[in-house]
Amino acid sequence: MTRDEVYAALHEIFWDEFDDNTIRLTDETTAEDVEDWDSLEHINLIVAIERRFGIQFTMGEVTGMKNVGETVDIIMERCKL
Repeated sequence: MTRDEVYAALHEIFWDEFDDNTIRLTDETTAEDVEDWDSLEHINLIVAIERRFGIQFTMGEVTGMKNVGETVDIIMERCKL
């Protein structure tokens, strides 16, 4: 899976979760950059991402992700297995 493929899937997840297809994700995107991305929505995103990619994040990964780029890195690493 390429980084572009991961981003394509994440865009679909974000667009669906926030009902906003104008969201454009980058490695530096954080919750502060997306309207309505609060702690509850973060949980919904994590669950949707886990389902889409067939992975499960550890609690440390979930609390340690500082931006979308770190999330992509974890997804790519997990999908190599």
